[in-house]
Amino acid sequence: MKNTYREPINGFTHLFGALISCVGLVFMLVKVLSQGGNYAALSGALIFGISLICLYTASSIYHLVNGTDKVLAFLRKLDHSMIFVLIAGTYTPICLLCLDGTLRIVLLSVIWSLALAGVVFKMFWFNAPRWISTIAYIGMGWIALFIFSPLSKALPFMGFFWLILGGVMYTVGGIMYGLKRPNISDKFGFHELFHVFILLGSLSHFILIFNYIL
Repeated sequence: MKNTYREPINGFTHLFGALISCVGLVFMLVKVLSQGGNYAALSGALIFGISLICLYTASSIYHLVNGTDKVLAFLRKLDHSMIFVLIAGTYTPICLLCLDGTLRIVLLSVIWSLALAGVVFKMFWFNAPRWISTIAYIGMGWIALFIFSPLSKALPFMGFFWLILGGVMYTVGGIMYGLKRPNISDKFGFHELFHVFILLGSLSHFILIFNYIL
């Protein structure tokens, strides 16, 4: 029987990510509400959880669904755009709960402005050179370096460990995507590895946010 899924490995790994993200959102909300439902924590948990769900849902739909060229082109744009949304969504609870005053407002404004610009960029210039997208994703992700000092005071060592580990996982995945290698086999190449490393990055940052920020 002919396989009806376009890219089953990529699609089902991120479908798994979408389902686990739903569970993770529930766990975060239960934790926040059990602590009294702090507004900043509740907002951060919702935005982070929803951004995870959006990314993995968009990715799984694009990689699993068969459709016309026009439909697939739109789904691919949406898939790539959600990467910018997830980066901003991950920064949101960090900004709300680890930073204060002007720095919090400035970083939130910058990160969501960059996310919006990234979405517009992907929607209107999707065929830009691959290296531009790779640099944009990685550069936006490592904006945390500019707030190293306040984060080092707000987070314990293990919290910082999960923050950096998540960044490394995303970066390694991004480099694989940019270079289109390594390719282990015909069915498991750089794209499949990219998806796995994105999942590992998300898991690391979930552990950070759930255990050390909320």
